[in-house]
Amino acid sequence: MASDRGFPSRGVWRRPGLRWVDVLVVAALVGLLFGLLRLAPGLNAPFLPNQAPQSVSTDPANLPYYAVRSMLRMFVALIASVLFTFVYATAAARSRRWEKVLLPVLDILQSVPVLGFLSVTVTAFINLFPGSTLGLECASIFAIFTAMAWNMTFAFYYSLISQPRELDEAARVMRLTKWQRFWRLDVPSGMIPLVWNGMMSFGGAWFFLAASESISVLNHHYALPGMGSYAAAAIADGNLGQVGVAIAVMVVLVIGINVLFWRPMTAWSERFRVEESESSERPRSLVLDVLRRSSVPAKLGRPLRPVGHALDRGTRIFGLAEHPLARPVARERTGDVFFAGAVSVVVVWGAWQAFDYVSTTVGLGEFGHAFYLGAATFGRVVLLLVVATVVWVPIGVWIGMNPKVLRFAQPVVQVLASFPANFLFPFATAAFIALGISLNIGSVLLMALGAQWYILFNVIAGASAIPSDLREAMTGFHVRGWLRWRTLILPAVFPYYVTGGITAAGGAWNASIVAEVVDYGSHHLTATGLGAYIANATGVGSFPKILVGVVVMSVYVVALNRVLWRRMYRLAETRYAL
Repeated sequence: MASDRGFPSRGVWRRPGLRWVDVLVVAALVGLLFGLLRLAPGLNAPFLPNQAPQSVSTDPANLPYYAVRSMLRMFVALIASVLFTFVYATAAARSRRWEKVLLPVLDILQSVPVLGFLSVTVTAFINLFPGSTLGLECASIFAIFTAMAWNMTFAFYYSLISQPRELDEAARVMRLTKWQRFWRLDVPSGMIPLVWNGMMSFGGAWFFLAASESISVLNHHYALPGMGSYAAAAIADGNLGQVGVAIAVMVVLVIGINVLFWRPMTAWSERFRVEESESSERPRSLVLDVLRRSSVPAKLGRPLRPVGHALDRGTRIFGLAEHPLARPVARERTGDVFFAGAVSVVVVWGAWQAFDYVSTTVGLGEFGHAFYLGAATFGRVVLLLVVATVVWVPIGVWIGMNPKVLRFAQPVVQVLASFPANFLFPFATAAFIALGISLNIGSVLLMALGAQWYILFNVIAGASAIPSDLREAMTGFHVRGWLRWRTLILPAVFPYYVTGGITAAGGAWNASIVAEVVDYGSHHLTATGLGAYIANATGVGSFPKILVGVVVMSVYVVALNRVLWRRMYRLAETRYAL
C-alpha cells in the first residue's frame, strides 16, 4: 500500500490499449488497399484497338464491379484536378503577367466540350500505352478531369485574389516563404470554396461518365467497364428495367460517397472559417468524428513531418512571400511587352494553321453555319441561366443560412447534383415523344439537369460562409426583408454566384453535346444547335468539323465571359470582397 501511495503515477506510462476506432480505421485502410490491388490487373489488361469490345455486359451482377471501376476513375481525376488547381490558380493570381494569358486560356479550356478533348486525346493515350487498356483508362480519366478542373480552378483563383489584405501583410511580417504562405494562408483561406466546388465538380463529372467510358470518336467505339458504359448499353438496347437498376445503384453509390467522403470534407473545412464569433451550428460527420478519435491518421502522418520541415527550409531559396503588386512597374511593363509579343506570335501562328486546315477541307463557310447553330444553343444557355438564377438563388440562401436545414439538405442536394442526369434521358425522351415536345425546347431541361447545380452549390457555399457576427449584427439592428437582402445577403453571395454562374454557363455549353442529340432504342431526337453539330461530327469522325465546332463554341463562351462574367468578377473583387 505504501508503495502505491509513494508512486501515484503508476500506470501513467503504460501503453494505451487497442481501441475500437483504431481497429475500424485500420480495417478500412486494409480494405481500400485490397480493393485497389484487386482492380490493378483489370487496369492493365491486354488491349487491341481493332478487337476492342464496343459494349459491356448488361448483366446486373456486374454492377458492383462497374461501380468500383467508375469510382476509381472519378477519384483519380479529382486528385489530378486538385493538383492542377493549386498550380494553375496560384500562377494566375500571383503573377499579373501570367494572369493575362492563363485566364483566357482557362476560359477556352472550359468551353471545349468533353468530346472535343476525347477526339484528340484517345489516340494519343492509346499510342502511349500500346497493347494495354491503361491508355484507354488514361483517356477516360482525362475526360473526367476536364469536367472537374475548371470550376475548381476558378473558385480557388477567386479566393486568392479576394484574400483579406491584413492576412497578406501578416504573412510578410512573419517572413513566410512562398511555400509556407501557400500552405498556411492560401490553401486554408480557399479551403471552403474549394471543397464545395470540388463536390460540385465531382457531381458534374458524373454527367459525362457515359461519354468518357463508352467512347465514340473518329468512327471508333471503345467501351470500358463502368457505370457509364453500362447505362449507355442499356439505353442503346432500350431496356428501361436495366436503366432503372443502374439508377438505383448510382443513388446508393452517390449517397455512400457523400457520407464517407464529402460530408467529412465539408465538416473538416469549417475549421478554416474566418470569423470573430463561433457559429452555434456546425456541420458534423460521424466518419470525421471517428477519424479524429483514432490515433492512426497521426501515426501515418508522423513520418512525413521531417519532409515538411525540409521543404520549409529548402524553399527559402525562392524568396519570401510578397504581395503580387509589390513589383517595379517599369520592369513589369517592359517584361509584359516581350511576353505579350511572344504569346501573340504563337496564337496567330496556331490560328493561321487551323484556318488553313479548315479552308482546304470543308471550307471557311462552315464557320458561318456553325455560328448560326451556336446562336440557337446560346439562346438556350441564357434562358437556363436566367431561370436557374431566379429559382436557385433564394433556395440556396435559405439552405446556406440555416445550419439545421443545411445538415439535412446537403445530402439531398448532393445526390441530385451528383446523379448523372443523362441516365434519365431515356425517360425524358419517352415523355417528349408522348407529349409531342420538340427537342429544341426539351434540350433546355436536359441541359439544366447538368448545369443548374453549379449556381445552387456556390450560393449555398456563399450563404454558409457569411460570418456569424455579421448575421447577429443584422438581427440586433432588426434589419429584415429586402433591406437585409440588399445590404448583407446579396453582397455576400455575389462573388460565389459569379463563380457558379460562369461554371454553369460553361457546363451548359458542354451539356449541349449530349442534350441536343438523344438516342433511346430506335428513337433518335436531334435539336438545332452547336452541341448536336459537334456530337454528329465526333461520331462520324469528321475532324475538320470538330475543329470548327470547338472553335465556335470557344468564341461564344469566351465572349460571354469577357462581356459579362469577367466584369462581374471585377465588381465582386472591388466592391463586394469581405
